[in-house]
Amino acid sequence: MEATTVSGARIGPARRSRGLFRDAWGRLRRNPPAMVGLFLIVSLVMLGVFADLIAPYDPLAGRLADRLQLPSAEHLMGTDLQGRDVFSRMLFGARVSLMAGVVAVAVGFLVGGCLGAIAGVFGGWLDPIIMRFMDTLLAVPSVLLAIGVVAWLGRGLGQVMLAVGITYTPVFARLLRGSILSLREIDYVIAARSAGASRMRILVRHMLPNALTPMIVQGTLSLGTAIVTVTALGFLGLGPPDPRTAEWGVMLTDSIRFLRIAPYLLFFPGAAIVLAVIGFNLLGDGVREALDPRQRR
Repeated sequence: MEATTVSGARIGPARRSRGLFRDAWGRLRRNPPAMVGLFLIVSLVMLGVFADLIAPYDPLAGRLADRLQLPSAEHLMGTDLQGRDVFSRMLFGARVSLMAGVVAVAVGFLVGGCLGAIAGVFGGWLDPIIMRFMDTLLAVPSVLLAIGVVAWLGRGLGQVMLAVGITYTPVFARLLRGSILSLREIDYVIAARSAGASRMRILVRHMLPNALTPMIVQGTLSLGTAIVTVTALGFLGLGPPDPRTAEWGVMLTDSIRFLRIAPYLLFFPGAAIVLAVIGFNLLGDGVREALDPRQRR
């Protein structure tokens, strides 16, 4: 790298850019809170993925003679009312809860992104119709909207993921539409339009690559709240139809009746949810700072 000069004065070597995402990853690695969040998330994901190998017991099998045992060397997190090992259920619950949160955000990202892109690029009568519908969804509290969707579709993990995804659809739709509208009068978009490029080509080749950064940041920040919403629906009894399913929200529901005599039943799934939310929030803040143009030097 050569030093740059301004009016004969050397101001130091010019820093070569390696690309947006490579530069962002370099800044992210230098952000300790973001690395802590990434470590928490990767740890929880690995525990869920390898739950079959790590779990010492079957999460669905238990002995009534072993019910409500305190944490011990045999049962690291104790047992529940049916004598099932809480540690094993926590591992399999990580798989279910994290997958549900990620899929829900992915649904909102894809559906909301498509609607926002259509409204921003094509405009006309589609824009007000789509945006007023998004405003209507935003006017309803997210948990109430998710409850209504699950009540309409019926109980089930797939229904829960779809319901939570619908609550995030207007957020992503408005975000992408705003980004696209801000890019419509940019020079390279005007040049592509003057060259006869179709709207779809302009959207895919020129607009989306420059409009997805805030979507990625929002998606990362939304993962934590999505997991909370998924577990909240499970806590309310709207989660998986099988009550034996190892899911953090269902485990919280089962622990309420024994809060005084077995508080560990509430502590462990609650702590897992808190760690997951902290991890995603720390990572989301780090991604936002890493992708912020004002942070590039």
